Amino acid sequence: MIDLPSLRKETRYGAPAADQILFNRYYVTGYSYYFRQPKWTLEIVNPPVINAEPEGVARSDNFRPDYRIPQMFRADLVDFKSSGFDRGHMVPSADQRGLDIQNSETFLLTNMSPQKPGLNRHIWRKLENEVRVLNNEEDILETYVVTGPVFNFDLPVSVIGTNDSNDVTIPVPHAYFKSILTEDKRGNLRMWSFMMKNEGSDQPLSDFLVPTAKVERYAGIKLWDRLVGSEIEKEKSQVRPMW
Repeated sequence: MIDLPSLRKETRYGAPAADQILFNRYYVTGYSYYFRQPKWTLEIVNPPVINAEPEGVARSDNFRPDYRIPQMFRADLVDFKSSGFDRGHMVPSADQRGLDIQNSETFLLTNMSPQKPGLNRHIWRKLENEVRVLNNEEDILETYVVTGPVFNFDLPVSVIGTNDSNDVTIPVPHAYFKSILTEDKRGNLRMWSFMMKNEGSDQPLSDFLVPTAKVERYAGIKLWDRLVGSEIEKEKSQVRPMW
């Protein structure tokens, strides 16, 4: 039997489970029916694209529902309207700028999660940018990134959205994670993971570095599961400086 995820280069080092896995043209989403948002997204940052624009295409800004998701589990634009929360990209628009369609598909609502503006527009954006800086280092061959929400059910959970047709509501995550795996030109692998509360912060990014194993426990998913061995487990247990 063919293992379909193995045919996707983004999933070379693993992909967590999800209710529905969406194979987009340039990234993969693991969607949660219960949370009505991505459980995780998996991308290769700025992958080379044939016939891509040299300077990158303009930001599409065409937010829209994803009709591959059954209606009863699907987020819609009205769910975010006047909610006080941003439609926070899990795969950043700026990571996928080679072609119009490449950028456009980052605006599917299956790539969005309700983020507080103080997070989305500041410290989270800074983290996204620093991942691109890392990816542009001369020695880096490819950068893989898994991003997703974290819920703490010991705390109250806010919701947004009231879809009149099926009473859809979207729980607001308490935090978010981003796990980064790089492969350099000599085949060496390194990983870093971050976890941030869904709120603004003036702290340096280094304060949000956590062991990858901690992200796995809090998010309830297995990261980079195609990588096995003591060295990988050691990487997962470490908190290493990013630069």
